[in-house]
Amino acid sequence: MIYSESIITKCEIGPFPRPMPEGMFDQMPTVTVTLSNGESLKLFEYYPDEISFVESEFIGLTVAEAESLLTQKDVKYIQS
Repeated sequence: MIYSESIITKCEIGPFPRPMPEGMFDQMPTVTVTLSNGESLKLFEYYPDEISFVESEFIGLTVAEAESLLTQKDVKYIQS
């Protein structure tokens, strides 16, 4: 499948870790999307204490654009 041509039509983010210190070893939230071709895939996990996302940010993007959004937010966090 060529993901770069498919558009994200649905996005789910989660589950989120418990508050610290209980959630220290919990899984980080995962961004899972459904594409216009019907396929679902897990894009990435991220650290919610560093960057944040809302599901609506991903609707209408390609997989490459969604990955670029992650990079942009990571860079902005590192440079802050």
